[in-house]
Amino acid sequence: MKIAVITGASSGIGVEFYKEMQKEALDEIWIIARRKIRLKEISEKFGILPTRIISMDITVEDNIRKYRELLKENGAEIKFLINNAGFGVIGNLDKADFQQQGEMCNLNVRALTQFTTVSLEFMEKGSFIINTCSIASFVPNARMSVYAATKAYVMSFTRSLRYELKKRKINVTALCPGPMDTEFLAVAGIGKGVSKTFDKLPRCDPQKSAKGAIKAAKKGKCVYTPKLFYKFYRVMAKILPTSWLMGAAKT
Repeated sequence: MKIAVITGASSGIGVEFYKEMQKEALDEIWIIARRKIRLKEISEKFGILPTRIISMDITVEDNIRKYRELLKENGAEIKFLINNAGFGVIGNLDKADFQQQGEMCNLNVRALTQFTTVSLEFMEKGSFIINTCSIASFVPNARMSVYAATKAYVMSFTRSLRYELKKRKINVTALCPGPMDTEFLAVAGIGKGVSKTFDKLPRCDPQKSAKGAIKAAKKGKCVYTPKLFYKFYRVMAKILPTSWLMGAAKT
């Protein structure tokens, strides 16, 4: 049974990935998030292909074991693994809640790593992994120190894993969008006026970003960055001093 697996599928770009997966030759799409009712609504509204709703917190290791058992029981072959679950919070670390910062690391880094490791057991030649990363992976962001650090991990993880999997012909792609008008900003506490930088930055379109990431993955690309503005920023991050860019892009 060929499937697509999407984490963080209950909102934002996760929903757009789900919509795009309807166009693929799949037997089933597995959508994973904590909000079961929301997943059901999305499936009913946008689902064309058979959809399996999995209400699960992937930061809980027992749940990842249950996920592995589900894959085994169903003889699943993962054609697309879309690691979209993640969150960020704005604010100086010395004023932050230590538990929330730890939860960010657990979801953005540890859970992604463990979830991918298990999923690889069920992937074959010609499969794809898409990791939702961020422009924050290009340059460290003050006031979002932990979030930017987790996304730098996702970028490094993507690049090295892609190299490892070349022999298996499984491509790994990092999607690195700029700000999008989704639930992410509300969860991050980035309302209007909180950050002058965020207020000024051009918004990426979730639907176009998801579609572009899938297209880039199929072309064998490692990184996909929507919008020319952010493509330019990515290039500048390789050329200009990090400290200078941090000052220019401060949140």
